[in-house]
Amino acid sequence: MILTSIQEKAKQYFPEVQAIRHHIHSRPELSFHEHKTAAFVSGQLKKIGITRQQGIAATGIVALIEGKNPGKRCIALRADMDALPIQEKNDVAYKSQNEGVMHACGHDVHTSCLLGAAHILHDLRDEWEGTVKLIFQPGEESHPGGASIMIKEGVLEHPKPDAIFALHVFPHLPSGTAGFRPGQYMASADEVYITIEGRGGHAALPHQTIDPIAIAALVITGLQQVVSRKANPLIPSVLTFGKIEGGHATNVVPDKVDILGTFRTFDEKWRYEAHQWIKDFTVQTCAAYGAKATVDIPPGYPSLFNDPELTARAQDWAKLYLGDDHVHHLDMRMAGEDFSFYTQHVPGCFFRIGTNKDNSQFTAPVHNAHFDIDEEALITGMGMMAWCAVNFLIS
Repeated sequence: MILTSIQEKAKQYFPEVQAIRHHIHSRPELSFHEHKTAAFVSGQLKKIGITRQQGIAATGIVALIEGKNPGKRCIALRADMDALPIQEKNDVAYKSQNEGVMHACGHDVHTSCLLGAAHILHDLRDEWEGTVKLIFQPGEESHPGGASIMIKEGVLEHPKPDAIFALHVFPHLPSGTAGFRPGQYMASADEVYITIEGRGGHAALPHQTIDPIAIAALVITGLQQVVSRKANPLIPSVLTFGKIEGGHATNVVPDKVDILGTFRTFDEKWRYEAHQWIKDFTVQTCAAYGAKATVDIPPGYPSLFNDPELTARAQDWAKLYLGDDHVHHLDMRMAGEDFSFYTQHVPGCFFRIGTNKDNSQFTAPVHNAHFDIDEEALITGMGMMAWCAVNFLIS
């Protein structure tokens, strides 16, 4: 059975994929600067004997594996390659060698798993029909998202996939497990940029100034009304400000303040209504105190919708591959993911693989300086990617 073949090959290639992961993890690169990572990935594909195209969205790679009757169907598998601006605090042999840059979201794992799956699928290409399209994507962590750029540059054409899969690390589940959620899964993610311009002056003479710091405080607290009083309570929404910058001294009222934040929700209509509420409230509040506000909310990632039928099928495939007890139902998450751009064009399934060990080790969350994985998860990841691809093509 091809199931047994995939499971055996995932174990066979584990040492190689582990070494690949160590190489990528120790040499992380930020979004849209993944030049060395892309060259390494391309070299690995060449070693396997897989045709590839480089330079899509600058550092992206697309590769094809053709089985029997390659024009029958096409399935796409995607992995992201970029790292985060975080200083790694793990003391491991494969620790980041690049100051202030770290694979803290597991993209090194995703890329390694896809390379492992590519090896398995290439080995077994006489046992399935159709074409597997491999997408190694840059810039998932930074707007406008590498997915949107790759799509504009034709990644979903020639051939157009009938569906697309991606996996993501999940430190809340142990290695050897997977998690799925049909339908709405992750939120849209928009960045909010506000500049409040007042009139600076001496702190002891506030009546001669228009204090943008005091006004900023009113804006930040007042904007919470957008969520608590303007949003339908049945639609999850989050408005969070992560940065406020203004002023240089205790006794000086500055001329301006910058506020940076994020807005997230699951409803696309409400998403853009909220943008307008944020802009109107901010501008009008600042005007009431004599200040000027500039608000910019560039559209970010749409909400991620897992095709219900495809995801239900994938969940059943996972139960066959891992066992019923190792497949979990996931809760909705307010985090964003640019895989959502692909799912606007083709049916998609974005699933999770557990990465902790016995729920006691490797439990640091993603985007954390201590994030790492139980590397047995690589076996699950590469096997599940190959297994989902084959099942889709033969079904």
